[in-house]
Amino acid sequence: MRAKDRGKYICRRKGGERGFTMFENKISVILGNVGSCSDRYCPHYGRNFSLEELFDRVRSIEKVKGVELIGNWHITTDNIGEIQGHLKRCGLIPVSIIPDHFGEAKWAKGAFTSKDAGIRREAVAVTKQMVDCAAAIGCPLISLWPGQDGYDYLFQSDYIQERTWFEEGVRECCVYNPDIKISVEYKPKEPRIRSYPSNVYATLLMVKEIGCENCGVTIDYGHATTAYENVAESIAVLKKYGDKLFHLHMNDNFCFWDDDMIVGSVHSIGYIEMFYWLKRTGYEGWISTDQYPYREDGRDAVNESVRWMEAYMGLLDRLNEKTVEEVIASGDAVSSSRMLREILFGRTAGKAADEMGKLL
Repeated sequence: MRAKDRGKYICRRKGGERGFTMFENKISVILGNVGSCSDRYCPHYGRNFSLEELFDRVRSIEKVKGVELIGNWHITTDNIGEIQGHLKRCGLIPVSIIPDHFGEAKWAKGAFTSKDAGIRREAVAVTKQMVDCAAAIGCPLISLWPGQDGYDYLFQSDYIQERTWFEEGVRECCVYNPDIKISVEYKPKEPRIRSYPSNVYATLLMVKEIGCENCGVTIDYGHATTAYENVAESIAVLKKYGDKLFHLHMNDNFCFWDDDMIVGSVHSIGYIEMFYWLKRTGYEGWISTDQYPYREDGRDAVNESVRWMEAYMGLLDRLNEKTVEEVIASGDAVSSSRMLREILFGRTAGKAADEMGKLL
């Protein structure tokens, strides 16, 4: 479909004008996403891949320039040289390290919020180790998902004390190396029935209380929608209150569970608004896939997500921003619906129905 068929909402971008091409070199992949996955019913849906194979599979995906590593799964203090070799061989940039505070039994009753002071100290120590690893390989950010912090039953937790412990621990990690960003990733549930922190507002409050410039927030699209957030609004909130969006994880779900599906497979229109607000707020970080393709080939599923993101960026790059801003300013639901329909399907889509409506 030609741009002119989409009416006043699409325009040609002048040469040199900065659009969503700004993100073309900022797409990354969590290394394990291109491998195989397991769940509580099936230990393996595919074969295991070596570290070298995982890097090669990421390298094979067009437009991907960065990679995220999970601490003690992919990177340790003992294999820094090996990781540097894979990064150089594949031409990939280390984007983030995710410390493992969730995959071992010792974290079962919390990491930063455990009632055991020794476990809390270990959570901080593990994070500092990953900060050191990040500095060693030139990685600018730790994406901190405290998966086991939270509770399952009533009268099981001291909601005030545990938040204080969490803030104290993360603050210690931030102060340890101010050159490395610590980005807290929230989620409402799983593996705990109720997780800390659970939504963008609770996380922002915690980050403000921690009070370090290098502390911010990771938005995971599926975590946010499971918390019943509009991700575009969450992005705007983090911009307004301190410019605290440090990192993004992209996937999709049906809002009931963190399904980690292919990008855009459910929230196609929501992704359009999300990318619009990324541009409007001047986000300059990386956009990373975070998927669990249980029954699909991991590499192919991630590649499809990247192609969806590329399509969204291409569409938004051609938007007539002035007209879009006028639609937002009007607050008119019919105008916003018409805009989206014409952007997606062209001016002629639904024309017959519009004409019939005029006759009624």
